[in-house]
Amino acid sequence: MSDRPTALGRPTAIVTGGTSGIGRAVVEELRRTHEVIAVGRDRVRLDEVGALDHVTAVQLDLTDAAGFPAFADSVPELDVLVHNAAIVERLRVEDARAEDWQRAFATNVIAPAELSRVFLPHLRRAAGSVVVISSGAARRAVPNSTVYSASKHALQAVTDGFRQQVSADGIRVSTVAPGPTDTPLAHTGDRYGPADPDVVRSEPSTVASAVRFVIDAPRDSQIAELWVRPSVE
Repeated sequence: MSDRPTALGRPTAIVTGGTSGIGRAVVEELRRTHEVIAVGRDRVRLDEVGALDHVTAVQLDLTDAAGFPAFADSVPELDVLVHNAAIVERLRVEDARAEDWQRAFATNVIAPAELSRVFLPHLRRAAGSVVVISSGAARRAVPNSTVYSASKHALQAVTDGFRQQVSADGIRVSTVAPGPTDTPLAHTGDRYGPADPDVVRSEPSTVASAVRFVIDAPRDSQIAELWVRPSVE
């Protein structure tokens, strides 16, 4: 964690997809030490998370990168950028259409890349941290989830390349890759069948603790990739 003084007396963190599931847990964890900007789409959920101490809620369409520079201009300082927002929709190649691919890649790949780019001056000034919430699908395709798996593979390539490009600037870029996690999406069925009630899942707060661990690592090192799996699989 950066201990750099800020205008608010605390370091600043942005968490995309910060209104539910893992993102909400990360917001809850980081607000203990940071001023947190929780980014989301749902106005009701944003109002709820924005009522928490040390949290500011911002409504932002991550599929429209044209709005990112103005968002960056509104944030004077940034120490931690957590890319959590993602479209998690199971689709096979035969069932997906071009718009499905475009929507998934816009949110899961282009948005993290573009937000990292526009906030790069902030992160350089702070010698900050970027944490990407990934998935096991980034290394091995998940059945019935070709679109999502492809987007996570692409995001892993972006993350690895970005880390190599900015490490000399003192910026640390890390992947936190959860396995099955007990979020609302984990209990939702789709065209390929219902969710499996017997799957053992980690708690979102456990993933948030992993994010904290990565951010607080001693400055002489960076944790490039951290996999979080349920203790029983």
